[in-house]
Amino acid sequence: MAKAEVSWTRHTEEGGKLQVYAHHIGDRWIFYARNRRYDEWQEVKNPPVEDWLELLDAVRRRAARRLMRPEEPKRIEKRIRELFPEAEWE
Repeated sequence: MAKAEVSWTRHTEEGGKLQVYAHHIGDRWIFYARNRRYDEWQEVKNPPVEDWLELLDAVRRRAARRLMRPEEPKRIEKRIRELFPEAEWE
Protein backbone atom coordinates (compact mmCIF):
# COMPACT_ATOMS: atom_id res chain seq x y z
CA MET A 1 0.00 0.00 0.00
CA ALA A 2 1.20 3.51 -0.78
CA LYS A 3 2.16 6.02 1.84
CA ALA A 4 -0.87 8.16 2.58
CA GLU A 5 1.05 11.27 3.64
CA VAL A 6 2.87 13.92 1.62
CA SER A 7 4.89 16.69 3.25
CA TRP A 8 6.74 19.85 2.16
CA THR A 9 7.98 23.21 3.46
CA ARG A 10 6.54 26.50 2.29
CA HIS A 11 7.54 30.09 2.97
CA THR A 12 5.00 32.42 4.56
CA GLU A 13 4.32 35.99 3.49
CA GLU A 14 6.29 37.18 6.52
CA GLY A 15 9.36 35.27 5.32
CA GLY A 16 9.17 32.39 7.81
CA LYS A 17 8.99 28.69 7.08
CA LEU A 18 5.89 26.58 7.50
CA GLN A 19 5.93 22.79 7.50
CA VAL A 20 2.88 21.33 5.79
CA TYR A 21 1.65 17.82 5.24
CA ALA A 22 -1.43 16.31 3.67
CA HIS A 23 -2.94 13.06 4.86
CA HIS A 24 -5.04 10.93 2.53
CA ILE A 25 -8.08 9.33 4.15
CA GLY A 26 -10.66 7.67 1.93
CA ASP A 27 -11.28 10.12 -0.89
CA ARG A 28 -10.23 13.22 1.09
CA TRP A 29 -6.95 15.02 1.67
CA ILE A 30 -6.60 16.68 5.07
CA PHE A 31 -3.91 19.35 5.43
CA TYR A 32 -1.88 20.09 8.57
CA ALA A 33 0.73 22.77 9.28
CA ARG A 34 3.18 23.81 11.98
CA ASN A 35 5.81 26.52 12.37
CA ARG A 36 8.58 24.64 14.11
CA ARG A 37 9.67 21.05 14.46
CA TYR A 38 8.33 20.50 17.97
CA ASP A 39 5.10 22.50 17.58
CA GLU A 40 1.85 20.59 17.36
CA TRP A 41 0.34 20.00 13.95
CA GLN A 42 -2.76 22.12 13.38
CA GLU A 43 -5.37 21.17 10.82
CA VAL A 44 -5.73 23.68 7.99
CA LYS A 45 -9.43 23.98 7.16
CA ASN A 46 -9.02 25.96 3.92
CA PRO A 47 -5.56 25.34 2.48
CA PRO A 48 -4.35 27.84 -0.13
CA VAL A 49 -3.98 26.92 -3.79
CA GLU A 50 -0.18 26.75 -3.32
CA ASP A 51 -0.57 23.81 -0.95
CA TRP A 52 -2.92 22.02 -3.33
CA LEU A 53 -0.44 22.49 -6.18
CA GLU A 54 2.44 21.14 -4.05
CA LEU A 55 0.29 18.12 -3.23
CA LEU A 56 -0.59 17.61 -6.90
CA ASP A 57 3.07 17.74 -7.92
CA ALA A 58 4.08 15.21 -5.27
CA VAL A 59 1.21 12.85 -6.10
CA ARG A 60 2.00 13.02 -9.83
CA ARG A 61 5.60 12.02 -9.11
CA ARG A 62 4.52 9.18 -6.85
CA ALA A 63 1.94 7.93 -9.35
CA ALA A 64 4.62 7.87 -12.07
CA ARG A 65 6.72 5.61 -9.82
CA ARG A 66 3.63 3.50 -9.07
CA LEU A 67 3.65 4.47 -5.41
CA MET A 68 0.11 5.88 -5.65
CA ARG A 69 -2.92 5.01 -7.66
CA PRO A 70 -2.77 6.44 -11.20
CA GLU A 71 -6.22 8.07 -10.90
CA GLU A 72 -5.30 10.11 -7.80
CA PRO A 73 -3.71 13.08 -9.68
CA LYS A 74 -6.91 13.47 -11.72
CA ARG A 75 -9.00 13.53 -8.56
CA ILE A 76 -6.79 16.24 -7.06
CA GLU A 77 -6.93 18.29 -10.28
CA LYS A 78 -10.73 18.09 -10.18
CA ARG A 79 -10.77 19.24 -6.54
CA ILE A 80 -8.49 22.19 -7.34
CA ARG A 81 -10.81 23.25 -10.17
CA GLU A 82 -13.78 23.06 -7.79
CA LEU A 83 -12.13 25.08 -5.02
CA PHE A 84 -10.20 27.59 -7.15
CA PRO A 85 -11.98 28.08 -10.50
CA GLU A 86 -10.12 31.37 -11.14
CA ALA A 87 -6.64 29.92 -10.56
CA GLU A 88 -4.34 29.35 -13.52
CA TRP A 89 -2.08 26.41 -12.86
CA GLU A 90 -1.57 23.70 -15.37
